[in-house]
This record gives sequence, structure tokens and C-alpha cells, in this order.
Amino acid sequence: MNEKHVRRFMGISGIAAGALAAVAVPLYFVHSGPPPAANVLTRILLNLLTCAALLAFLTGLRHLIRAAGPAHDWPAALVHGAGVAYVTVTLVAASLEAGIVLERSDGGLDPTVDGPLAHANMLLHGSAARLLTAVLLAAAAYAILRTEVLPRWTGYTAHAVAAVNLAFVPSLFFGTDAADFYSAVGWGNTALTAALLVYWAFAVGVALLRHNSTTYRTT
Repeated sequence: MNEKHVRRFMGISGIAAGALAAVAVPLYFVHSGPPPAANVLTRILLNLLTCAALLAFLTGLRHLIRAAGPAHDWPAALVHGAGVAYVTVTLVAASLEAGIVLERSDGGLDPTVDGPLAHANMLLHGSAARLLTAVLLAAAAYAILRTEVLPRWTGYTAHAVAAVNLAFVPSLFFGTDAADFYSAVGWGNTALTAALLVYWAFAVGVALLRHNSTTYRTT
């Protein structure tokens, strides 16, 4: 696959990841109490599809970075490795949530806070995922700004999103109230901040489909 096709593939997968997340995130807020099983399983399905699109996007990003020269193999490997770890953690967390709902299909439990696996699952949704996202985007930002395989603004925004994610890593010390903005499973941690990665991928995807250039040097 040549570079032009990789960029188009990245653009489509990045937009798909962002669009799927835009549909999934509101589903976490439409019920004040325990959500019905259909709600939970729908958002899990959307999260699974988002992970697939994000994995495709990050694989394309690794290809672009590595194509810029052998000196960039290390950040390319770090971007992809952290991305694979992030997707794996997210899939495990989704599987544990689905297990709680499938065991009790009457919708009487909120799998993010209820059930025997909920508290063990909180770091997968929160601090662990935030740390992996910070590593992924910091490496991506470094590589983008060094190689200029993407517009420079994508590198600067990747740095910003990485910093926000890193700021939420200590949230594990601030309780387990999902209604709090800053807690181990708070909405600011597991919904708002978690979505920034895929929204960044969405913005990059739009830029890739609008521009066909293989370099974005400003000098």
C-alpha cells in the first residue's frame, strides 16, 4: 500500500473512530439510575468498533512515521505499542462490563460502579487508560513535529491532549463517585477526557482527507 492510500485509510478510520465515539459518549448520560441492558450493550458495541477504527488509524500513523526515516523507528514503535496496549485495556474493560450486564439482563446494575468486577475495572477505564493515552500522544506529537508527516497543529494538539490525560492519572486517589468530575471513575475522567483521543483522531482524519500532501513543512 503506497503512502497516498495509507493517508486515505487513516483519514477514513480516524473519522470513523470520532463519529462512533460521538454517538457512544452521550449514552453514558441519558439515564440517571442504572441503565437498561440495551443501553450498556449498545455503547459497548460502539466502543468495540471504535477500538477497531483507532487501531487501524494508529497502524497507519506508525507507517507514516517510519517512512520518514529509520531514525524515527523508535517513536513509531512507541506510538503503536502504546496504542495496542490502550485498545487491549479498553477491550478488557468492555468485556468485564458486558459480563456484568449479561449475567443480569434486567438492567438493575450499572456496570461502571456496580457488581463484583466494577471496582477492579475502574483503573482500566481511568488511570491506566489515561497513562497509556498520554504516552501514545506524547510520542505521536514528538514524531509529527520532527518528521512533519502531518500538519504541525496535530502535533501541538497531541501534546495538549497528552497533558490533559496525564493530569487525570492521579484521579485514583479521589474516590469512586461517577458523578464527580475528578475521581477514579468520574465523568471527566472516563467520558470527557477518554474521548479526546478519538476526537483528535477525527480531526487528523479530516485533515488527511482534505490534503494529499506527504509533508507539511512551513519553511
